[in-house]
Amino acid sequence: MKTYHVVAAIIKQDNKIFATQRGYGDYKDGWEFPGGKTEPDETPEQALVREIQEELDMTVAVERHVVDVSYDYPQFHLEMACFLCSIADGTPHLLEHEAARWLQPSHIDTVDWLPADVLVVKAIKEQGIA
Repeated sequence: MKTYHVVAAIIKQDNKIFATQRGYGDYKDGWEFPGGKTEPDETPEQALVREIQEELDMTVAVERHVVDVSYDYPQFHLEMACFLCSIADGTPHLLEHEAARWLQPSHIDTVDWLPADVLVVKAIKEQGIA
């Protein structure tokens, strides 16, 4: 089974967490934390800054590592490193996703998270991030 190494941004602003809805692929319409695949020559933090720039046309500041998630989807295995981030410059503009929401901690379970991202939400709650 193919393994993908990805990074995800838990973007927090004014006590809200940013969630995006996939606009393509097998998991279209599922909600996720934005991010993407790492390139061989970059650190997870560098990959995250690049991916958010590509997907949301803004710059994030990576603050700290939150959780690593391993998840077996039917078609592939996912290794996802998740980091708490803040917006360093700009505002989110959806270039790849079909929708986005800023979620209050009390509403974090109101979207249909993709299975691996459900594990991220659990870690966020356990660590008091949301």
